Amino acid sequence: MNILCREKRILALRCLVEGTSMRATCRIADVSRQTLHNLLVAAGGVCSDYQDEALRGLPCRTIQLDEIWQFVYAKAKNVERASRPPPVAGDVWTWVALCSDTKLVPSWRIGDRSAATGMDFVADLKSRLEHRVQVTSDGNNAYLEAVDAAFGQDLDYAMLVKRYQGDRYRGSDKLPLARNPDPAAISTSHVERQNLTMRMSMPRFTRKTNAFSKRVEMLHHATALHFFHYNFCRLHQTVKVAPAMEAGVTDRLFGIGDIVRMVEARDPKPGPRGPYKKCAAYSN
Repeated sequence: MNILCREKRILALRCLVEGTSMRATCRIADVSRQTLHNLLVAAGGVCSDYQDEALRGLPCRTIQLDEIWQFVYAKAKNVERASRPPPVAGDVWTWVALCSDTKLVPSWRIGDRSAATGMDFVADLKSRLEHRVQVTSDGNNAYLEAVDAAFGQDLDYAMLVKRYQGDRYRGSDKLPLARNPDPAAISTSHVERQNLTMRMSMPRFTRKTNAFSKRVEMLHHATALHFFHYNFCRLHQTVKVAPAMEAGVTDRLFGIGDIVRMVEARDPKPGPRGPYKKCAAYSN
């Protein structure tokens, strides 16, 4: 099995989290496409598992919810005439929750924009919170049922509904829906700014580009790597530390080397070498 050295793994992952495409990363790190693919799968797996375990009992008080669009393999209108599309193809939405105070992303979910996906997403978010929170979402009606099923009335909840005339933004309405949300905290601007960070940090999220995900599994791995880097490795300009440090999840700043060490811990252990095959004797 071809396993990269630690230095090349760090270089390749550093390129990926800074928004370099897969092909450009292959050229910079001098690795094959398949080797980089395997590294992203391994790194995404350990990042997803680590955050699933670490992001529990969070002290978040103000949560903003939003969804960001991208597509897998082909846009929805082109899937029918696509050549051999995978089982999941077309429009895909990444649901994101962000703590407005610590800037931590405690939960995300990749799927469609249905009420079922929204319920899974909000239920996962609820399981990670320690205190009563105020939640603001956009005007997606899927949140109404999802928030009620997960929180009941044990939260302050409001929607921020934007008004448009044609393509022009005309303002927004703050709609309190549960208990007594603070009007000053009814906002989705912070999570929408996180959407921009995702689009700038992952080419597969960039609009009008050919850097889309060919399979939804790779989208999951790339997103898990991105959020680990955002939560644990990257200094946030507002809070001046990593969001996970601000939320009390960790007391130190992680690095790409920490991701590589987690990947190395899962590397298959080399087994005993088999017997050498005897070469046939040749003579002139």
